[in-house]
Amino acid sequence: MFGISPLGWVHTLGSLPAIPVAAYMFARHGRIVPRSKPGTVYFVTMLIGAVTAFAVAREPVGNAIAAVTLLTLLAGYGAGRLPSPGRSGRYVETICLSLTAFFLMVRTVTETLRRVPDGHPLVTDPHAPLLIGAQGSLLVALVVGVTAQIIFLRRQTRSTPAAAGGV
Repeated sequence: MFGISPLGWVHTLGSLPAIPVAAYMFARHGRIVPRSKPGTVYFVTMLIGAVTAFAVAREPVGNAIAAVTLLTLLAGYGAGRLPSPGRSGRYVETICLSLTAFFLMVRTVTETLRRVPDGHPLVTDPHAPLLIGAQGSLLVALVVGVTAQIIFLRRQTRSTPAAAGGV
């Protein structure tokens, strides 16, 4: 079904929970909160998706996105654990983890449009206007979202100096 191999299903079903978990954290906290139960679920499912992507990617760009996602995921989860000057660790953490959600959604939207409906996908050309528009919309959402997150973090740390270290 949909031309997906058994390993492809492991990749898809393993990383799929990251989408609603990220949506929940964005809605609830305005960002992905790594040191929380949903943050742990997000990390594990993103790790499954990024690692298995190397085995299922058909194009070099898939491997590149998987590598960048993996590095960004590790940087995002590691940034809050390292001693950093001031609040920069929290900014790096927030930006990196937002980028991982963006990479996940770009691949999800792209693969969905190129596979659904089964046998007659909505998009057959990687340069199709529908696909480019969807990816462009995700990029706009990333820029607006990260900008809002940075503004929120700045306001939060200005109003409460102790907030820089907590969730």
